[in-house]
Amino acid sequence: MKKITLLLFSLQFGYLAAQDKPSASSNDSTKVNQLQEIKIVGSRNSKRTVVNSAVPIDIIDVKSVTTQSGKLEINELLQYAAPSFNANKQSGSDGADHVDPATLRGMGPDQTLVLINGKRRHQSSLINLFGTRGRGNTGTDLNAIPASAIKRIEILRDGAAAQYGSDAIAGVINIVLNDNVDELTGTISYGAYSTKADGNFPAGTPNTGDNFLDTNADGNKLADGRSFDGNSIKVTTNYGTKIGDNGGFANFTAEYINKDKTLRPGFDFRRGFGEAAIEGFNFFVNAAIPVSDKAKFYAFGGRNFRNTDAYAFTRNNPSPRIVTDIYPNGFTPRITSLIVDNSISAGFRTKTAGGWNVDISNTFGKNSFHYFIKGTLNASLEEASPTEFDAGGHTLSQNTVNLDLSKNYDSILNGFNLAFGAEYRTEQFTIFAGEEGSYATYDVNGQPITDPLNQTIPTDPNTGDPRPGGSQGFPGYSPDNVVNRSRSNVSLYADGELDVSDNFMVSSALRFENYSDFGSTLNGKIAARLKTGGNVNFRGSISSGFRAPSLAQIYYNLRFTNFSSTGASEILLSPNNSPVTQAFGIGKLNEEKAINGSLGFTASYGDFTATIDGYMVNVKDRIVLTGYFDASALNIGVDQAQFFVNGVDTKTTGLDVVIAWKKKIGDNSFGATLVGNINNMKVDAVNNGTLDEQTFFGEREKAFLLASAPDNKFSLNLNYARKWFDAGLAFTRFSEVKLLDYQMYEDVADYGSFANQIKAATDTYGVKIVTDLTLGFNLSKNTKLIVGSNNLFNVYPDQQDDWVEAGGYWDAVQMGFGGAFYYARMNFRF
Repeated sequence: MKKITLLLFSLQFGYLAAQDKPSASSNDSTKVNQLQEIKIVGSRNSKRTVVNSAVPIDIIDVKSVTTQSGKLEINELLQYAAPSFNANKQSGSDGADHVDPATLRGMGPDQTLVLINGKRRHQSSLINLFGTRGRGNTGTDLNAIPASAIKRIEILRDGAAAQYGSDAIAGVINIVLNDNVDELTGTISYGAYSTKADGNFPAGTPNTGDNFLDTNADGNKLADGRSFDGNSIKVTTNYGTKIGDNGGFANFTAEYINKDKTLRPGFDFRRGFGEAAIEGFNFFVNAAIPVSDKAKFYAFGGRNFRNTDAYAFTRNNPSPRIVTDIYPNGFTPRITSLIVDNSISAGFRTKTAGGWNVDISNTFGKNSFHYFIKGTLNASLEEASPTEFDAGGHTLSQNTVNLDLSKNYDSILNGFNLAFGAEYRTEQFTIFAGEEGSYATYDVNGQPITDPLNQTIPTDPNTGDPRPGGSQGFPGYSPDNVVNRSRSNVSLYADGELDVSDNFMVSSALRFENYSDFGSTLNGKIAARLKTGGNVNFRGSISSGFRAPSLAQIYYNLRFTNFSSTGASEILLSPNNSPVTQAFGIGKLNEEKAINGSLGFTASYGDFTATIDGYMVNVKDRIVLTGYFDASALNIGVDQAQFFVNGVDTKTTGLDVVIAWKKKIGDNSFGATLVGNINNMKVDAVNNGTLDEQTFFGEREKAFLLASAPDNKFSLNLNYARKWFDAGLAFTRFSEVKLLDYQMYEDVADYGSFANQIKAATDTYGVKIVTDLTLGFNLSKNTKLIVGSNNLFNVYPDQQDDWVEAGGYWDAVQMGFGGAFYYARMNFRF
C-alpha cells in the first residue's frame, strides 16, 4: 500500500514519496538511484539531478497529487501544489473564461516557458483582455494537456531565457509524459459545487433565497431549491505497451470531462456570473522505438477538443442599446467556443562513437479558438435579429526544429559538460471573420452600413441613441479584423557545467536569437552551487533574459462595446502596425528585457528537509494593454481606442519556501509540507512619454498588473497512511488583493480629489484560508475509492459593492469564487 507523504516534494533535498507495494492509486514508485539518471529541466548535463542543481527545481509527482485531490485540471493542481504558481477562474472576461491565465512568480502568463518532454510547447491564440489577470498577455493553455498523461511536472523557478529562449523570464515548466507499460490505469470521478454562497445579497439576486437560475438552460428558466451546480464528471484511462525487447514503448491516454456552469450571486440587475461549462476530450500518446543499440526514434503529441459555454456581461433593460421586444427583462449573452489544440513532436536521439549525445527533432503545435455567441442579438436589426451568431476566431501555429549536442568530459577536474545547439522556429497567427450579423451595423432598411457618417442607424425610440451593431456580449470579427501574419527566428546556444570539486559547481549559458520582425538579442546566465557539508547547499544565479512580443500582441485587433458606470461606449483595440496606433504616438513593439537573480540554500536534517530561495526579476519595457484614449475626433465610428505598448518597467522580489517532514512509525506513515511564496512587485516606471499617464497606464491598470502577483501564498499539507487507508488535509492561505473598480472612470470632481477617488474605487479582498480534505480507501489490490472536498468550509472572497469588473460580487482573485466542491473518485489499475 502506498504511503503518500507529500503532495509536493522538491528533490533538491533528495526527498521522495515512499511506497511498499503497488496500489490502485499509482504505479510503482521510482527509487532515488533511478531518478539520479533523469535529465532534468534547467540543465543539459545528463548527470545533473535536482539534488545537485544550482537553481531551484520542483518535481511534482502528478499521480500522487491527483489521487489526493479533487482538482480537475492542471492549473488547479499547480495552484495548490507549487509555491509561486497562480491561476484564476474568470467570469465575464470573454475568452479568458475558457482558458485560465496562469503565472509564475507574479510574472505574466507569457513569461513562463512550457515544455513537454523537453520540447517547446505552443501558446494559445487567445490574448487576455478586460478584467483578467495577465491583461494584454498571451499564454500557454496547460489545461489542454490531460493530467492522466503526465508522469511528473518539473518547475524551474529561475530565469532561463539564456538556456531556452523567449518566454522563460519567470522560469520553465517541463511536463514529462507517462512511459509506463504493461498496465491499464484509469479513474472515474464526479463532483459538484455547493450553491450556498454566504453574504448579504439584495432580494432577487440569482442563487439566493429561492431564486435559482437553471445553468444548463439557454434562457433564464428558474429551478427552485437547487443546492449544487457545476456538476462535473471526468473519466480517464492510460495504457502502455512494450515495443520490441530493447526498451521501446507506446503509452496512450484518453480523457473525457464534462463540467456544468456555476452560477454565483450577481447584483440584482445581473443574471449570469460564474465559471464556464466545459465538455472536452483529450488524447495523448508518448512513444519511443530503438533503431539501434545507441539510437532511438521518439514521438509524442495529442489532440485536445473543448466545447465551452460562458456568461458574457449581462444586458439590462430598459436600455437604449437593447431591443426589449426580444428580451423584455434583460438578458445574459453567452460566449461559447470550440477550442482545438493539436501537437506532434518527433525526433531521433543517438550517441556517437566520440561520446556526443545528439538529439534532432521537429515539434509542431496549433491552437484554434472559434467563438459562437448565443442568447444574444444584433440591436441594429431590432426584432429581426437572430439570437445566435458565428463570431469567427483566431489561430496560432508554431513549428520548431531543434539540434542539440552535448558531451560529458570526466577527465576535466571533477567533470565538465559541454552543450550547444541550434533552433529554427516559425509562428503564424490568424484572425478569421465571423458571419456578417455578428459584426455589422445595419441601417433602417436592414442593409449593412459601410459609412456610418452618411447612413441612418436605427435609434432607440425613447432616447434617440443609435442602436449598436454586432452580436451583444462579444462582437464578431469582421473582414477588417482579418489577420494572417507569420515570422521566424533562428537561435544558437552554448552552455557548460563544471564540477570544480565535489563541493563546488559552476555553470554558464549564452544564447543568440534573431527574429525576422524585430531583430537580434543576446542573453547570458551564470550559476553556482556550493556544498558546505553533508546537510547544507548554497546556490545562486544571475542572468539576462528577454521575451519577444507575441504575434497576437502585434496584430490583434477588435471593435467592441465596453460597459462601465458611465454606460456603454464603442472601443477599438487597434493593432500595433495601424495608422490609428501611430496617430496616438504609440511606438513599435519591441522585446521585453529582464535581469534575474536568485540566492538560496537547501538543508536536510533527519526527517526534515528545507529549501529557501530568494529571487529578483527586473523587467524593462514590459508589454501591457493601455487604458482608453478618446478617439471621437478621428471619425472612425468609435468613442475610444486602446493599444498594446512596451508600457512599464517592473521590479519583483520574493522568497520561495518548502519545508518537509516525513516519518514512519510501525504501519503508520506521516508527512507534512509547508509550501510558501512571498512576493513583492512594484511598477518602477511608466513609459508614457508625453502621453497622459492615467490614460496610458493609470492606477486601475497598475492594480490589475499587481493583482497578478499576490503578496503571498502558503499551503500546509498534512498526510497520513496506514494499510488500506490514507488521508490528506491541506490549508492554503491566500493574501490580500486590492483592485480598482469602475469608479476610476467617473469624474474626479465627484470625489473631491484624486486620492479620494482611489480610496472609493478600491476593492479589498482580505486574507482567506481554504481547507481541503481527502480520504482514500483501498477496496482491493486494483481499486481505490477517494472522497473529499476542496474548500471544505465554503469560503468565498470578500463581497464587494456594485462596481466590480464582471458583474458579480467578486473579481477573479487567487482562491476563486466557486465555493465548496465535493467529489468522489474511483481509481482502478490492472
